[in-house]
Amino acid sequence: MLYFSKLRIISISFICLFFIFVASNNLFSPDKRFFDKKINLGLDLQGGSYLLLEIDNSPVIEQKLQNTTTTIRTYFKDKGIRIGNLNLSNQKISFTVEEQFKQSVIDEFNNENSEINPYYPRFKSHQFDLVDLGNSLELNFSKQGLVELKNSSQDQALEIVRRRIDEIGTNEPNILKRGNDRVLVELPGLDDPKRIKSLLGKTANLTFRFVSNDNQDSFGVEKLKHENGIDEDFVSKRIILSGDNLLDAQPRMDNQNNETVVSFTLDRVGAKRFGKATSANIGRQLAIILDGKIISAPVIRDTIASGSGQISGGFTFQSATDLSLLLRSGALPAPLNIIEERTVGPDLGQDSIDAGMIALIIGFLLVIIFIFIKYKIFGLITNITLIINLLILLGILTLFEATLTLPGIAGIILTVGMAVDANVLIFERIKEELKSENNNIIAFDSGYVKSRTAILDANITTLLAAIILFFMGSGPIKGFSVTLGVGIFTTLFSVYFIARLFTSIYVTKNKDKEALI
Repeated sequence: MLYFSKLRIISISFICLFFIFVASNNLFSPDKRFFDKKINLGLDLQGGSYLLLEIDNSPVIEQKLQNTTTTIRTYFKDKGIRIGNLNLSNQKISFTVEEQFKQSVIDEFNNENSEINPYYPRFKSHQFDLVDLGNSLELNFSKQGLVELKNSSQDQALEIVRRRIDEIGTNEPNILKRGNDRVLVELPGLDDPKRIKSLLGKTANLTFRFVSNDNQDSFGVEKLKHENGIDEDFVSKRIILSGDNLLDAQPRMDNQNNETVVSFTLDRVGAKRFGKATSANIGRQLAIILDGKIISAPVIRDTIASGSGQISGGFTFQSATDLSLLLRSGALPAPLNIIEERTVGPDLGQDSIDAGMIALIIGFLLVIIFIFIKYKIFGLITNITLIINLLILLGILTLFEATLTLPGIAGIILTVGMAVDANVLIFERIKEELKSENNNIIAFDSGYVKSRTAILDANITTLLAAIILFFMGSGPIKGFSVTLGVGIFTTLFSVYFIARLFTSIYVTKNKDKEALI
């Protein structure tokens, strides 16, 4: 156990020096670092914004029911069954059907293989419940169907929020689900909370529709305000193009008019549809509508078949950049409302860092003083190993660009305690072996071997707890589990390789000395 080959010594030395070098990267400013990796600080350490968003699912439910009414009419028409008085009101669909076909319609909705009413085998429930009211049938969301719709809406919202925040370049954001209709957003170091609130508060539902004052429009018309809040126009309800057909959107400077515009590119389907619509409507105004407001209504001068165009509307470069970001990231399935907002200032974050470092230093000093008094030269070896252990831990966290939180600092402090505990177990076991064994090398060997089971049991148990916390917890809890989990591996490495190497060197040179420990 105490023998180390030259290759093992070189390997251990290389690992230690490598991670110490990586850890030292955090001491330098960004322009002087050896490579672009560092430990990121969490919200509680560097300050930032905390937002709790609630999804307004009413539009999603309404849109789903509207689509379902169309599906019902088309589906049963193809089967030769006439659906009458189809009406949507109060999130319920009602309709009538001839008595001879009534049971067939009911069976179709209750069939586990139904094409118009999805079935969830896991919950033994359909998406919709069908109620027979005698003279009519009523369709409404089942409890499970509503939950599934909200979960789907939440998943989409989570992804869109993540895209928008990633586009801004916020470092290490924490975006999590809360219940089935809320999203938690933590943004460490955010210096412009108003902008992020503005971006997250917009649904970014983009549509292209023709300006139409003709009440005879077969699709119907509606009055919409321009973004300035003053001008109004009647627009057709027919959607020529939606944001789903966008491939890219970027802010550009239009040199001809000397104004900032948003340049967009369409996918193949969108380009074909746009080209066809513009060629047949030259001279008409095309309204570009974002979240129910007209941001621009240019006159079509020529066919636009290139699949690209631009949106003008008196943008500043910042507003054009934000609109481009919103369009690239996609539209939210439903509006997001901010129901809770907190801002952690950098001063408070610095206070947390200072408090955590003071706790770490005090705890570390007390430990190394105690261990040195208790075990003399071996206490010194343990103390040196502890320092190297901490540096390796910081190096690994740096390499993976982990986020350090205040609970994460607590995890580091706990790692120090576990490393000391492992060394204490070994040294106490060695003392027991020296009582019955005169050969120092054999006694030290036996001490390391016989204490191994207890040390591994303790660390593996703690590791399992850290893994559970990582997958079940969130935010600061996850930060604690990361530092604790990594600390367990570095502790075992330092105890059985670094400390044992130093111990073997000393014991080998003083093998004939009495009372080594």
